[in-house]
Amino acid sequence: MAWIVLILSGMLEAGWALSLKASDGFTKLWPTVLFVVLLVASMGGLAWALKTLPVGVAYGVWVGIGAALTAVLAIVFFDEALSVLKIVSLVLIIAGVVGLNLSSSAH
Repeated sequence: MAWIVLILSGMLEAGWALSLKASDGFTKLWPTVLFVVLLVASMGGLAWALKTLPVGVAYGVWVGIGAALTAVLAIVFFDEALSVLKIVSLVLIIAGVVGLNLSSSAH
């Protein structure tokens, strides 16, 4: 169950990062409110998952999911440039998340 919460929390991390962008420096009310709600939910899920998961693995997975998903959604919703290097880098982040997850289950 902790892994499911951690994965969902990583996805919420992408949500608060994109909401932060949309808030335009906290000048737009609803994106700012969404940012705060998603941030609290994401951190709360991470905190809950850390009760049972090792911090190095859990934090790495949380950040990796958030970073990769944020990058993909920024390409889709904010028209950020897509390049071969960006795709390779995203694949490496995902490989790192998978590797951390596998290293945790090896114990």
